[in-house]
Amino acid sequence: MKTWDERIDDVWADASGEEVGDDTIARIDALAAERGADDGRAEFERAGARDSAGLPAEAVVLYRRALALGLDEAHRPQCVIQLASSLRNLGEFDDALAVIRAEEGLSADGPYRDAVAAVHALILASAGRPAQGLSVALLALVPHLPRYHRSMTAYAHEIADSDT
Repeated sequence: MKTWDERIDDVWADASGEEVGDDTIARIDALAAERGADDGRAEFERAGARDSAGLPAEAVVLYRRALALGLDEAHRPQCVIQLASSLRNLGEFDDALAVIRAEEGLSADGPYRDAVAAVHALILASAGRPAQGLSVALLALVPHLPRYHRSMTAYAHEIADSDT
């Protein structure tokens, strides 16, 4: 018998490459119901289904609930990233920036560090601050470059001021 996580993964695998719709939401909701309404992970999955279906306002409520209920360190940063992205999609740029900036400190050394930076850059660009967004993206890229760390870091800081 498959674990709950494996069954969740199966739903997402079935939805891969397709537009997520009512069927995926229903399948995720059914699995979430197995864990109960007070399970952060279940709420996170419910939020993700709605987010993927183009229902960011519904997703935001569920992401916030999942965070309040508590998530493990594998899912908490994912939830924060997805919450910030949904807030961006809703045009709630200040809230999105507050959420993602708080996560930057928490994920500074974690596996989602670059994803946090990517969402941060997108939020800034969507908020009309594209140079600052480019700066964030460049600074995230610098550690992956074989050379030019110092110069790219300096350029990233310099370009950030172009929006002001």
